[in-house]
Amino acid sequence: MIREHPSIRVRGLSKRFGRIEALRDICLSVHANELLVVLGPTGAGKTTLLRTIAGLEHSDAGTIEIGPEDVTHASPARRDVSLVFQNFSLYPDWSVRRNLEFPLRAPGRRETAAQIRERVEAIAEMLEISHLLARRSSQLSGGEMQRVAIGRAIVRRPRLFLMDEPLSNLDAKLRESLRVELVLLRRVLKTPMIYVTHDQAEALSMADRIMVLSQGQVLQTGTPQEIYELPASPTVAMQLGTPAINVLPVRRTRSDLLAEDGTVIVRDAPASDDQCEIGIRPENIALKGGPSTAKVEVVEDIGAVKIVLARWAGRDVHITTSSATEITPGDKICPNVDVSRIVVWKARD
Repeated sequence: MIREHPSIRVRGLSKRFGRIEALRDICLSVHANELLVVLGPTGAGKTTLLRTIAGLEHSDAGTIEIGPEDVTHASPARRDVSLVFQNFSLYPDWSVRRNLEFPLRAPGRRETAAQIRERVEAIAEMLEISHLLARRSSQLSGGEMQRVAIGRAIVRRPRLFLMDEPLSNLDAKLRESLRVELVLLRRVLKTPMIYVTHDQAEALSMADRIMVLSQGQVLQTGTPQEIYELPASPTVAMQLGTPAINVLPVRRTRSDLLAEDGTVIVRDAPASDDQCEIGIRPENIALKGGPSTAKVEVVEDIGAVKIVLARWAGRDVHITTSSATEITPGDKICPNVDVSRIVVWKARD
């Protein structure tokens, strides 16, 4: 259960590198038993955000609080956070045991040799790497190295975990299994986590909340369901969903919505503005029963569903349908939009 008071609170955080504004007025909070995923493309400012929270970069404005303490100007060591990178960052000539012990032997730590051994072996068992403790890091596979890197981050029990695309260098099957393990591990540890990714599958499957970041600005924060079903803008909407959401500029005529070329997209539509943009997820369009026709250009059979690319109202539109549906390129369809699932945005200038 998420507690009332945030374990970390960031307010008005800004950071520049010369003329580049990497972060602009960032505000976020993470509770004691919560995983916040920061989702955004390359160059959005995700890594800069983590490095600034960790104290590896100094902010130009704003405050960072971890627990009851303002750590805005504190050293990285005083912040007591663990940062896991995508490139593993292990000492290659050291054994797995020595890599795991390293944070516990830092200056100022007071664990005894017996306590260090007990802590390391408990973490190794939790991550299923006990059989690797004597092996050199350079002899490990990518998945094994990342388990060790995660183990090194959690062994000292920090106040906050910061994960910078930790699974991006792994193959798809291993990424899937490790992200499940990370979610389960966080629940056991009950430590807040900020997890950075550009992978929408990771965001949707792992997050308690998602913060969408673009060009150093927060575009929207909410649960995965809120971000997916009620995106605040087309930019946010395009971050989640495969195939991507269909975005169409439309105008209202009485109760109908018409595309730019006059094609009727929706009858009895909910939109109120004369000019607006609508977002329609591919799964919310049926292949028949709509007010106008479209031509099928491409059909992709991906097993569970077929992805149909159709030319409709002068635009390419994606529709998903059952794998049992018989449809081929060249077919004519009548796209039927689920009016209750349309997202409406004001027209962009």
